[in-house]
Amino acid sequence: MTDADAVRRVALPLPRVYEREIGGHWKLKVKQLVFVAFAKDETKMGFAFPREERDALIESAPDVFFLPRTSDLRYQWVCAHLDRLGEEEMSELITDAWRMCVPAMLHDLPELPAPAAEVWSLIDAGATTDAVPLLHPYLHWHDRDVALRGRNNVLAHLREHPAPKPPREVEVRDGQIYRWVR
Repeated sequence: MTDADAVRRVALPLPRVYEREIGGHWKLKVKQLVFVAFAKDETKMGFAFPREERDALIESAPDVFFLPRTSDLRYQWVCAHLDRLGEEEMSELITDAWRMCVPAMLHDLPELPAPAAEVWSLIDAGATTDAVPLLHPYLHWHDRDVALRGRNNVLAHLREHPAPKPPREVEVRDGQIYRWVR
């Protein structure tokens, strides 16, 4: 079974996610879009979910999932009791809810080996120096027509160019990105 802290451990490392308290409720957001909202006591949560699939989800486990209040039925939203939700299912639902709020180019990042999503998030935020410990000194960087070798060369390139799109493939050595291919 899961809890609000487990949800945060899954959601907060995802690119562009942040948490805010709004009206006494903690919410996980991407830009202005809320994709997870906790009840004040954090025993229940609402999350983004396709409206057309909502009834089937609730019917599959009515003791776990339930409809949001009537005024929120117009949204793509469903609710769950956290203490009745398994960790693996929660992780899948939260990642899918996040995917509903971000551009399609980011959808595959959670499936790449760590620390790919974290590195891309730092680069996207313009915090390239924070990414240094996560990049291998002999980094091989291929971003369409740009091919660079060496962490310092890649960082110099990133300082002068806008953030790249996420990689399609990465290779990790010793916990650092060794190869980045877009």
